[in-house]
Formats: sequence, structure tokens, C-alpha cells
Amino acid sequence: MAEVCEKSGANVVELAAILGHDIHIGRHGMRPGVGFGGGCLPKDIHGFIARADELDASEAVGILREVDAVNGRRRQRVIDLAREALGVDLRGKRITVWGAAFKPETDDIRDSPALAVAQRLHDLGATVTVTDPKALDNARKRFPELDYAEDHIAAVEDADLLIHLTEWPQFAQVDPRRLATIAHSPKVIDARSALDIDQWRDAGWTVRTLGRL
Repeated sequence: MAEVCEKSGANVVELAAILGHDIHIGRHGMRPGVGFGGGCLPKDIHGFIARADELDASEAVGILREVDAVNGRRRQRVIDLAREALGVDLRGKRITVWGAAFKPETDDIRDSPALAVAQRLHDLGATVTVTDPKALDNARKRFPELDYAEDHIAAVEDADLLIHLTEWPQFAQVDPRRLATIAHSPKVIDARSALDIDQWRDAGWTVRTLGRL
């Protein structure tokens, strides 16, 4: 739905709130973002698809193939937004990534959307600094080519772009006015729809999100 909203100029957050009024759907988990990761759901989807193929029942799991494809496109959309913000050539650009774990309150980096995006930006030539409250040690072992910072505020110093990729509560609590004074360019992509974008824009930030302008 976020993809459709971006094309049509609609606001996916408002759409999610409307859909959430239906008791058969609910509001839990209705926040658009960079997609899911972790060690269970992606593996289970791929395993289910593989088993269906073995049983010659691949048509029965077409919806799961699309779920997997949509999830991958969300990560690519963040890359696209970064290139829109900084230019197609990311060589020499300094990008800060808030988040390494695949979800908050864990140090689990298995199939982490945050690290997948960070690695892709690095491969495109950007200098990428990752910060996370719990997952930095695991991230360093898996992605030693990335830069890391313990302090999520200091990590933004001289950054050309900030990307919010894991919805740790301490990230949402940062004063964006203070942050704008140390960033090289106050540009942020909120890929988890967890920041108060009006507050950030009032503080002088250019804000992009998934599924709304």
C-alpha cells in the first residue's frame, strides 16, 4: 500500500489508521516501513515456497512469493530515496544509519533490513556509519567494512544524510533541532514511520518517508 500511496500522492499513515478501525484488521503492525527481517519469518516463507515447489504446488503460494518480493522492494526504495536526496553517485557521501538489529530491544541482526541497506549504500561508495543500542558487536563481526558509533547523536556529526532503520525509542526521543546543528546537511529518511516528521521539518530537516510525501 505504501508503494501505491507514493505513486498516487496519498498518505499511507492515514490509510493505515483508517484500516485499523476495522476490528478484523486492527492497528497492530500497521506501520509502513522498510520491511521485516529476522531469523524466522523470511526463512519460513522461503522454506514454505521451496516445499510447495517440491510438491508441484507452486501456484498455491504465489501470494508468498509476492510478499517476499514486496519486502525486498522496500529495502531498495530506501536506497532510491537516498540517491534522490544525495544524487545518483554516492561516492564520498557520508550517511548515518540509525539501527542495526532487525527490530528494537534485541541484538539480533539476522536478515536485518537496516544492515542490508547500510551494506548496499557502502557498496555504492558512501561512507556509512551505523549506530545501535545493542547490536553493534554482532554487526561489526558480520559487516566489518562499515563504520560504527556508540553514540547515536555523535554518529550524525557531519553526515550528509541520516536514515532511520530500526525503531528504537531513543531515536524518536532525540531533539531534531540539536541534531540539525551537527549534521552537514539536515536530511533524514524515516524508513520506520516512527519519527514526528512535523517536528523534524519544523527543525529544518528535509524529511522523506515510505508511503507519504
